[in-house]
Amino acid sequence: MRSSNPVFSRRGFSRDNSGYAGFDAGAQAGAASQGNPYASNQYAGNPYAQPSNPYATNPYAQGGPDLQQGHPQAPARAAGRMTIDDVVTRTGITLGTVIVAAGAAWALSLPVGVGFGAAFVAMVLGLIQSFKAKPSPALILAYAAFEGLFLGVISKYYNAVAYGAPMQAVLGTMAVFAGVLIAYRTRIIRVDRRFTRFVIGASIGFLLLMVANSLFAVFGGGDGLGFRSGGLGIAVGVVGVLLGAAYLALDFKQIEDGVAYGAPREESWLAAFGLTLSLVWIYTEILRIIAILNND
Repeated sequence: MRSSNPVFSRRGFSRDNSGYAGFDAGAQAGAASQGNPYASNQYAGNPYAQPSNPYATNPYAQGGPDLQQGHPQAPARAAGRMTIDDVVTRTGITLGTVIVAAGAAWALSLPVGVGFGAAFVAMVLGLIQSFKAKPSPALILAYAAFEGLFLGVISKYYNAVAYGAPMQAVLGTMAVFAGVLIAYRTRIIRVDRRFTRFVIGASIGFLLLMVANSLFAVFGGGDGLGFRSGGLGIAVGVVGVLLGAAYLALDFKQIEDGVAYGAPREESWLAAFGLTLSLVWIYTEILRIIAILNND
């Protein structure tokens, strides 16, 4: 079954029969080149497929030893294969672009209309990347730049409404990231088929509610259905943060499988893209919650 994460679903990620995510995880001993979409004749002797190697089989498929969730320490792979260092570097570049663009938008005091225009462009670029056969660094960085412009504009707006809210939201986002990473590595969070289906279903419902709320606000005026104000707005914001945290767990699992199954190094850009999407989601939800709390 393909991954339900739209960022990774076109990369060959799948879940095995036991419900755990993987790179079409038929990469059991003696079958690495059949189940692993990145396997080739050159890598037919994949060390992960050798019985003598502790990673010969997917530990999540057979209850074997842990790969240190969130920061898998797989044996050294052939040149050109994705590593955790690659993911960290690309994620730093992508988030750095977001931060620089946000700082520029804040300093230039760009109008709100420009910010929402940048958000639309970022959404289009993100969708294009999600459906491309291969990750495009230029496209991902362009997305990050436009997303940063949007975040800079709304952050300055919320700062006027609730002074200090952007910094509080940044700290909150960092706390959520650290908490999910710890929970993932200690197996408090287990990313299996049921978990993934629940997150996708909840996300669809959440987005539909937000679209309905926006439509009622546009045509009926006021706060629409009230999902973004008052006590109900806080509750909805908390649900949004929890969904963003769940997507972070999915991102960690996909990165772990990418390293373990020898994904090409270029896939680290896709991992950075997925992490950026999740972190931006969490930041904006926390920012809204803080603004509501300061106005009540």
